[in-house]
Amino acid sequence: MPETRVQIPAAPPKFAWVIKMFRYTRFEKARIIGARALQIAMGAPVLINVPEGASPLDAAIVEFEKGIIPITVIRPS
Repeated sequence: MPETRVQIPAAPPKFAWVIKMFRYTRFEKARIIGARALQIAMGAPVLINVPEGASPLDAAIVEFEKGIIPITVIRPS
């Protein structure tokens, strides 16, 4: 008879951080981009290289698409 082996998965750590990637709603997206564009317009440093003459809104959109905007969305659970 062939030998049967069963692998038991290792238990996850008891207090592991779980990072979930989720999609933003259109309202969250608008709020994040608008808030970041306002920050850039008020003098905050741009986190990416943008073309010369780009508006703060354009810079915020590019940052959002690259996923580097330092803004967190907290949803009620």
